[in-house]
Amino acid sequence: MQNLKDIRKRIASVKSTKQITQAMKMVAAAKLRKVQNRIVQLRPYTYKLKSLMEVIVASAAGDLENPLFEKRELKKALIVVISANRGLCGAFNMNVMKKAEQAIETYRKQGIEPDIYAIGKRAASYFRHYGYNVVKENPSAIEKVSFEQSKALAQELIDMFVSGQYDRIDVVSNSFKTPGSQLLVHEQFLPIKKPQSTGLGAEDMNFIYEPDLQTIIDRLVFGYMLYAEFFFFLLDSYAAEQGARMTAMSKATDNAEEMISQLTLEYNKARQAAITKEIIEIVSGAEALKNK
Repeated sequence: MQNLKDIRKRIASVKSTKQITQAMKMVAAAKLRKVQNRIVQLRPYTYKLKSLMEVIVASAAGDLENPLFEKRELKKALIVVISANRGLCGAFNMNVMKKAEQAIETYRKQGIEPDIYAIGKRAASYFRHYGYNVVKENPSAIEKVSFEQSKALAQELIDMFVSGQYDRIDVVSNSFKTPGSQLLVHEQFLPIKKPQSTGLGAEDMNFIYEPDLQTIIDRLVFGYMLYAEFFFFLLDSYAAEQGARMTAMSKATDNAEEMISQLTLEYNKARQAAITKEIIEIVSGAEALKNK
């Protein structure tokens, strides 16, 4: 059995750890509430843009002329992997890495070696360590998620696709479900999947377009719809990260409390044993003196 001094040191150490995990849990909970409010505000805007695109596509006469619809022969692919910059969030990072590796294997079966665009330090270090082709990394995008930064990232991906550098761009990330669970997402970002036309023409919907239909499609619908969609990817991943961290720190705090209880019990037993031993030694000494 350990001596009392060692047990006291361990109890103090675990209590210190518990304070840290409790603080991290509270910080993650505060960040989660904040980002959830942003997601709630963004979701109607994103859905409205998508429905607007469907209406405009339905009202367009003939095929739409836009390079973002272009479905080419698949020769070069890019996978955007969104992870966290730090750990202490359970299996959050590893799950998204494994999901990305599954996507890579799917491409390899088609004879294609995809490139990786890592958003987050964990994804960058993981894929570089295992020899994947990481063409770019951006750790700051997930730290403080802003629309302007996500817009710049989305535009960068659009330029890569339009220029012909890549024939398809996918996004692999975590999506927030509950603080204790996340959904893994693998979605095609570009080219845009063309919505099914309803068969109605512009004259049936009685719309007036200003300046013209093609300009609205090029600038408003595809541009801002993709910006909002990518912003949603980043916010959703950030919310999932904070939920995973809050859950992990909650479990760590509970484990620390359990360990403190076990160590306290062990300390009391050791202290009782030490007191008993001292009493026995005193009684034995007294008996020895009495016999003399």
